[in-house]
Amino acid sequence: MSADSYQLNPHHWVKDYADYLYAYAIRRINNEELAKDLVQETFLAALEKVDKFEGKSSERTWLTAILKNKIIDVYRKKSSGLNKDVQAAEHEQQDFFESDGHWSPEHKPLSFGIDTVDPLHNKEFNHILQQCMQKLPALWLAVFTMKHIDDEDTTIICTELKVSPSNFWVIIHRAKINLRACLQKNWI
Repeated sequence: MSADSYQLNPHHWVKDYADYLYAYAIRRINNEELAKDLVQETFLAALEKVDKFEGKSSERTWLTAILKNKIIDVYRKKSSGLNKDVQAAEHEQQDFFESDGHWSPEHKPLSFGIDTVDPLHNKEFNHILQQCMQKLPALWLAVFTMKHIDDEDTTIICTELKVSPSNFWVIIHRAKINLRACLQKNWI
């Protein structure tokens, strides 16, 4: 499909795509005002780049790609210069393990009991998971979200967030441990 055969219709973007883009943003940012702002910025950026649309994707895919880049910019901004948060979270993690590397008894993982298909049960769990995710340092949240929600490739995450591959795996590990601890405290 060429750009000539596919006409963008900016007059219908809000009606056709605002809800979808907002839902996309809120799942990744978990901040209503910021998600709304990002959707508006996406529409503005798309209007500025209408002449660059090549027609190789649908309007929705193109707008989502613009929004995704704006979300990555937010992750980058939040993740720069946050060594204090990271160091504090790293210090808290040392309590999870004994000196031999095994789980300490009070932090040993428990079953979450989410094998149920009850939608209300899952909705409550997802709400608590979102709250726990917001407690992570910004860089950890960005890495975890890009990896496990956006399903991004590790090399892309490392490039976008300017972290080394070894640092990436440390962050993922620590984020998972912190999320598990938070979920055990607030869900079980």
